[in-house]
Amino acid sequence: MPLSYPVQDFDSPFGHFNSELSDSDLRLSAYEILIGACRTSGTRPLTYIPQSDKTISQYKVSTADAPSPPPSLHRSLTSSAASKVKRSLGMRSGSTKRRLGGGESVGNKGRATVGELVRVQLRVTEQTDSRIRRAMLRIAAGQLGRRVELMVLPLELLQQLKSSDFPNQQEYEAWKRRNLKLLEAGLLLHPHLPLNKADAAPQRLRQIIRGALDKPIDSGKNSESMQVLRSVVMSLACRSFDGSVSETCHWADGFPLNLRLYQLLLDACFDVNDESIVIEELDEVLELIRKTWGILGLNQMWHNLCFLWVLFYHYAATGQVEDDLLFAANNLLMEVEKDAKASKDPEYSKILSSTLSSILSWAEKRLRAYHDSFHSDNTESMQSIVSLVVTTAKILVEDIPREYNGKRKEVSVAHDRIDTYIRSSLHAAFSQKMEKVKASKQISSHQKNLPRLCILAREISELAFNEKAIFSPILKRWHPLAAGVAVVTLHSCYGNELRQFISSISELTPDAIEVLRAADKLEKDIVQIAVEDAVDSDDGGKSIIQEMPPYEAEAVIANLVKSWIKTRVDRLSEWVDRNLQQEVWNPRANKEQFAPSAVEVLRSVDETLEAFFLLPIPMHAVLLPDLVTGLDRCLQSYILKAKSGCGAQNTFIPAIPALTRCTAGSKFSVFKKERSQITQRRKSQVGTVNGDSSHGIPQLCVRINTLQYIRTQLEVLEKRTVIQLRNSNAANANHFADGTGKKFELSRSAFVEGIQLLCEATAYKVVFHDLSHVLWDGLYVGEVSSSRIEPFLQELEHYLEIISSTVHDRARTRVITDVMKASFDGFLMVLLAGGPARAFTPQDSEIIEEDFKSLTDMFWSNGDGLPTDLIDKCSTTVKDVLSLLHLDSVSLVERFKSLLLESHGTSAKSRFPMPPTTGQWNSTEPNTVLRVLCYRSDETAAKFLKKAYNLPKKL
Repeated sequence: MPLSYPVQDFDSPFGHFNSELSDSDLRLSAYEILIGACRTSGTRPLTYIPQSDKTISQYKVSTADAPSPPPSLHRSLTSSAASKVKRSLGMRSGSTKRRLGGGESVGNKGRATVGELVRVQLRVTEQTDSRIRRAMLRIAAGQLGRRVELMVLPLELLQQLKSSDFPNQQEYEAWKRRNLKLLEAGLLLHPHLPLNKADAAPQRLRQIIRGALDKPIDSGKNSESMQVLRSVVMSLACRSFDGSVSETCHWADGFPLNLRLYQLLLDACFDVNDESIVIEELDEVLELIRKTWGILGLNQMWHNLCFLWVLFYHYAATGQVEDDLLFAANNLLMEVEKDAKASKDPEYSKILSSTLSSILSWAEKRLRAYHDSFHSDNTESMQSIVSLVVTTAKILVEDIPREYNGKRKEVSVAHDRIDTYIRSSLHAAFSQKMEKVKASKQISSHQKNLPRLCILAREISELAFNEKAIFSPILKRWHPLAAGVAVVTLHSCYGNELRQFISSISELTPDAIEVLRAADKLEKDIVQIAVEDAVDSDDGGKSIIQEMPPYEAEAVIANLVKSWIKTRVDRLSEWVDRNLQQEVWNPRANKEQFAPSAVEVLRSVDETLEAFFLLPIPMHAVLLPDLVTGLDRCLQSYILKAKSGCGAQNTFIPAIPALTRCTAGSKFSVFKKERSQITQRRKSQVGTVNGDSSHGIPQLCVRINTLQYIRTQLEVLEKRTVIQLRNSNAANANHFADGTGKKFELSRSAFVEGIQLLCEATAYKVVFHDLSHVLWDGLYVGEVSSSRIEPFLQELEHYLEIISSTVHDRARTRVITDVMKASFDGFLMVLLAGGPARAFTPQDSEIIEEDFKSLTDMFWSNGDGLPTDLIDKCSTTVKDVLSLLHLDSVSLVERFKSLLLESHGTSAKSRFPMPPTTGQWNSTEPNTVLRVLCYRSDETAAKFLKKAYNLPKKL
C-alpha cells in the first residue's frame, strides 16, 4: 500500500521543488541513478539475468571488455545478517516476508538479490528494470572505464534507448519527456551552481527542451539535435566555482533536487506493503544507496539529515504506530547534533534548520495537547517525542548559525519548552473537561443533583492525579517541577471558573456550599501534589505555591454563613420587636401561664440552630459562636422588652418626706397638702404603669413565668446544641461544651436581672401601689389602736393568692420573698416617714409589734409559707427599729446625742448637725433615731426638736 503523505502537515523541509516531475517520475529517475552508480570497473562480463520466471523475454548481453555487475547488487538475500544499522539506531530486528507486486515474494527465492529487493521497494517493474539495465550495458560498452560521475546520465540514456525498447511509442515519448524535464530540473531550475545571466547556454537549453516537448527530438547518436543538446548540457554540467571546466558533471546535485531524489531512494528502506516497517536488509540497501552520493553531491552528514527526516516522516505519516521509527529518529538526531556542531556549510545549516523546524512543529502540536495524543499505554512514544523535541530545539538554539535561526537567547531550552507544553496541554484538557461537563445531559445517579462546578472539580482532581501518575514522571526528566506546573495550571483554570461563580452568589444556598467544598477539596489535592513534587527542589516548592493564590473557599463559605446568620438573626430580631408590641401577657393564654411569644421565639431559635447544623459546611464549631451571639442578642432583646415599662423597686417606693413634727389626730391643712403631694409624686413616678393593663400583677407574674420558662428551655437548647456540634464531627466541639464556645451569656445574665427586676417590681407594686390605700394612707393614721394592720393583711393575702396560683413554682418563693421585703419596707416607712398624720408613744410599741408579728405570720403561714430563718433574716431591721419605739423620749434624745457625737465629734455638743436621710434604717443610725423622736407626741421630744432644729412644737 503506497504511503499517503498528509501535505497539510508536512511541507518539504528541503525547499520548494519547481519541476513538473511527479514523485513517480523522480522515483524512476532515482532508480536509474542508483543502477548507474552501482557500475564498477572490472574484467568480468556484465551479465543481466531477470529474476522473475514470468519475464517474457530474457536478455543476455556481454562484451569482452564490459564491467561486471557490483557484488552488492546481486548479493543473495539469504546471506543477510542482523542489521548493524538497526542495532545502532536502537531498532528491533526480525525476519519479515515481503510480497512482490503481482504476487511475487522476496525472502526465500534462491536467486533473489538486494538489487531485486530495491527494485520492488521502489515500485519499478521488471520490464522497466530490464530496459534500464540494457541501457547501462550499452553505455558501459560505449564508454568503457568511464565513471558515472563524469557523465550526464539522462543524456546518455536518451541516446542509448530507442522506441523499440518500449512497448509502445507513447511510453517512449513519456520516457524522453521525463529525462528532458530531469535535465531541466538539474541544470536550469535547481542547478549545483547559480546560473550566469551572461551565459547563453541556459536560454538555449530551455529552447531545446521546450521544442523537444512540442516536437519529439531525434535522439540518434549522430543526429544534429542531440549533438547540440549534448554541447549545451555539458557546458552547463561541467561548470565550477572558479570558472574552469569541472571533471565531474553536476546535473543532479543541486538543492533540493538531489535531496528529493535521495529521499525517494531512502523510501526503499521501508517495506512496500507496510511502510511503517524498516526492512531487515537495511544495511545492504543503504550500502547500495550510498553509491549515489557522488552523483547527488551528498555525504554522511547529508545522509544523516535526510535519513532522520525519512524515519520521522514515515513514523508520522503512517499513523505513529511503529515506535521503532521514533526511537531510530531520536538516536539518529544525536548524530545530526554532532554534525551540526561540526558543519560550517551554510546550505546544510539552512536545510537543517528547515528540517528540524518541521519536526519540531509537528511534535509540538502533539505536546501542546499531549493529553489527546498520549495515554498510559504509549508513554514510551511520548518520552521519545519529548526527547526529540528537546534535542531538536536545542540544536536550533545552540548549534545553527544565527542567520538561519534568528537571535539566540540564553534560556533553558528543555525547561522552558516543557513548561509551555504542560501549561498548554493542561489548559486544553481543562477546557475539554469543562465542555464535557456542560454538554453532558446524562449524569450518573450519584452526581445528578450536583452543581456543574462540583462535577468539574472531581474531574479536575482525577486529571491532576492522572497527570502525576502518567505524564509527570516522563516530563520530570526535563522539568523538575513538572507535576507542580501541571497542578498550578489546573488550579488557575478552575480558579477562574470559581471566581465567576462566587461573584454571582448573593446568598447561601446548598449548591453554593457544595461547589465551595468541592473547590476546597480540589485545592487541597492539588497543593498536596505540588508539595510532594517540589520536596527536593531548591526552594522547597515556594515558587510553585506562590503561583496558586488560595481559593479561600472556607473563607467564602464563612462569609456566606455569616451573611446567612445575619439574615436569620435580623429576621428574628424583627419578629421579637413586632410580636412583643402585641403581647398582652394573658395568664389564661396557656396552662403554664407564660406568654405564647416565648414558645415562638424559642421555636425560631431552635429552627435556626437546626438549619445551621444542616448546612453542609466544615466549620460549624468555628461559626457557631457567631450564630449563638446573634441569637443571644435576640433573646436579650426579648428579655429587655419583656421587662420594659414594668417599673422597678424605686418606681413604687414613695419619696421620703422632709422631717417635721407630728400631732396625733391633727386636721391641719398642711398635712393634707403634704400627703396629697406625696401621693401625686408617687402616681407620677409609676407613670404609664398605672394606665396599662398589661402591667397588672397577673401580667407581671406571666412575664416572670415567661422569662423563667425561656431560661429553663435555653439550658435544654444549649445541651442539644453541644450534641449537634459533636455529631457534626467538629474537632473543637468540646470548646462549646466547656464554655469557651460562648453560650447564651448575655441572655443568661439578662434572665437573672430580668427575673429579679420583675419580682421586685411585682412586690413593690403590690405593697406601695396597689395596697397604698391601706398601707400608706391608712396604717396608724390618727390613733394607732384604731388604724391597725388588719386591712392591709387582708388585701395582701389576696395578692399572695394571685401570685401563688400564677407564678411558676421555681420563681414563686422569690416573688413572695420580695413581697415580704416590700411589706417590711412599707411597714418601716409608715413608722419612720409616714408623714405628720402619724404619732407614736412608747405604749404603742406593743401594738405595733403585734401587728408586725401578724405580718410575719402571714408569710410563715403555719409552716406552709416561707422558711422561718428567711423571715427572721428579713425582719431583723424592722425588729431593730421597733426596739427604739419602746424607749422614752429622754432616752431617745440621749441616744441621738451620743450617736451624733460618735459621728461628728465634739462639734456636735454645741450644735446639732442634721443627719442625712440614708434610708438604711437601724437603731444606731442617727437619722433613724431622729425620725422616731419626730413621731413622738410629748413635751420632751417637742422641746428638743424645737431647740435643735427649730421644728414646731405643734402643728
